[in-house]
Amino acid sequence: MTSPMERLKNKITKEVLWLYILRLLRERPMYAYELKERIKEAFNFEPATVSSYVVLYKLEKDGYVTAEWQESETGKPSRKYYRLTPEGKKLLEEGIAFLEQMLSKLKE
Repeated sequence: MTSPMERLKNKITKEVLWLYILRLLRERPMYAYELKERIKEAFNFEPATVSSYVVLYKLEKDGYVTAEWQESETGKPSRKYYRLTPEGKKLLEEGIAFLEQMLSKLKE
């Protein structure tokens, strides 16, 4: 059985993976596997690879990110790079503001 803290960590990380992805894409365009590795480095949790792809697909479908295939200059396979759209930036800001508001209320 999982503890309340374990459930909280899962809810605030894996279940809102889109927030972490948008935050990293604010820095620069990235491809899916790179995002997964950066999430591990920057936020200390590792999402499942398939989860990252599913979330990226949904974000792209909903207009929060765009994707563009780029050929590699070193002979490696092409990669699909994701870029934050203005709508994605707005969603990120709204998500962060919501979390800040909830934390503020919890601290009262």
